[in-house]
Amino acid sequence: MTDVAPRTRSLPATLGFALARIWRNGRPVERTAYLVGALLFTSGLVHVAVLLVTGHTWVGPVSLRKAATFGLSFGLTLATVVWTTSFLKISTRVRSVLLTVFTVVCVVETTLVSMQAWRGVPSHFNFETPFDTVVAMALAAGGAVIILTVLGFASATIVGSREITPSTRLAVRAGFVILLVSLGIGAVMVAHGAVEARTGSAQLAYTTTGKLKPAHAVAMHGILVLPALAWLLGLTNWPERARLGLVAIATAGYAILTAVVLVESFNGVSPFAATGPETATSAVAIALLAGVTVVTAFGLLSRRRPAAD
Repeated sequence: MTDVAPRTRSLPATLGFALARIWRNGRPVERTAYLVGALLFTSGLVHVAVLLVTGHTWVGPVSLRKAATFGLSFGLTLATVVWTTSFLKISTRVRSVLLTVFTVVCVVETTLVSMQAWRGVPSHFNFETPFDTVVAMALAAGGAVIILTVLGFASATIVGSREITPSTRLAVRAGFVILLVSLGIGAVMVAHGAVEARTGSAQLAYTTTGKLKPAHAVAMHGILVLPALAWLLGLTNWPERARLGLVAIATAGYAILTAVVLVESFNGVSPFAATGPETATSAVAIALLAGVTVVTAFGLLSRRRPAAD
């Protein structure tokens, strides 16, 4: 994950070489998952385009926004999980099974949510008809399967990893831990929403679970941000000790941001209406992440360049 391309190459060539190598070294199950992830992400972009062109609402349980966010999020998450798990010590067969299950569930979740959005009915906590009930239960079951597969991968980060640098190991482990936090929040949302919908009203379910969406969203993409930073730092000329320090700072920043948004969400406070201390803490966390990003960009741009290509 570090010396993936000769350091004397230009930056665009280095990035292209590194990305191409990820694809070339991928097994069939990985390449398939990458393609599926790209399709899911594209479906999200298509729904965003539809919303922009038609002017349909971006809010509410029946908005096409849900289809857009599920496509974008699952597309990114699927590709990221496939990439990061390639550095774990896990048997080829087990990894292939877990990746296959994870890929299928990502497709099912995105497809069901998109289908219900186009039907103009809620996808979650909708028990109005037998068909809608089956869809809602399938989505809940799919979420449980996702948690189990990610737990399988996360346990592998504890056992060990392939011959990768300490900075990459820290990023991957932290990314999976934060992803599990996101999935745990999602499980709470589904469980609480289902109870409210069964015993109270569906609208109350959407309102109460909606408060947890910011924390769920922020935590979900730590698995992308932290390993990506470690990967980019691996393309610089800096020693591993410096890279590890920067990844540790980014990890602390992401963990703090996740914790603050989580507290705000459980208290029903919007990140845009947070208290002074909460806003200040979030600002510090964002500054840490932004600082590492800027330093990483500087490291990439200041790489040793060849005199002539």
